Amino acid sequence: MELKKSKRADLERLRPIFLKLGLIIVLAITLIAFEWTSKPRYDNTFANLADLELEEEIIPITRQEKYVPPPPPPLKVTEVLNIVEDDVEIEDELIIDDVEADQNMQIEIVEFEEEEEVAEEEVFFIVEDMPSFQGKGHEAFREYIARNLRYPEIAAENGISGRVYVQFAINSKGQLVDCIVVRGIDPALDKEAVRVVMSSPNWVPGKQRGKAVKVQFTFPINFVLQ
Repeated sequence: MELKKSKRADLERLRPIFLKLGLIIVLAITLIAFEWTSKPRYDNTFANLADLELEEEIIPITRQEKYVPPPPPPLKVTEVLNIVEDDVEIEDELIIDDVEADQNMQIEIVEFEEEEEVAEEEVFFIVEDMPSFQGKGHEAFREYIARNLRYPEIAAENGISGRVYVQFAINSKGQLVDCIVVRGIDPALDKEAVRVVMSSPNWVPGKQRGKAVKVQFTFPINFVLQ
């Protein structure tokens, strides 16, 4: 006789269901484990610090003291007393003359004359009546230069010759003034040119509109070795 199992007693038929339930339970536990977070425990130190009174550190302000040197010691003043004897006679006596004026006193009044300001003359180069040397013109002055010219020995020894241009003026009084060398060739020759020109006697002054005026010239002086 064949034994037959009852469907209620057959557990094989429920095996898939239990398997699925087990997998679901395991997955649920796993998910809960991953999702489970634990909060770390922190000591509430900030709350404790709030209760404490913060003491502010006060930094003192320091200043560098100025060095004041000590005062110098007081100078000792020694008084020197010159003892003069009472019986010494003073020979020097101050004699005051009587300065009261009387009718016989004569008073001399000295007047101070103010110095006249010398106005600088206007310089002309060409005027109506040109200055002339001794009434003979420039040729007479050229002859005067030739007669009075002295050739410097140092220039003659070195063979120096040439032409020196001298500038001068004849003022309204006929005097030769403001003599300078405008083009020179040698210090010795330049010096001699100025010397001989300044040794000139007075000229007849030039005139402009009938009035004597100051006229300026540029005059060449030749130095030729013989």
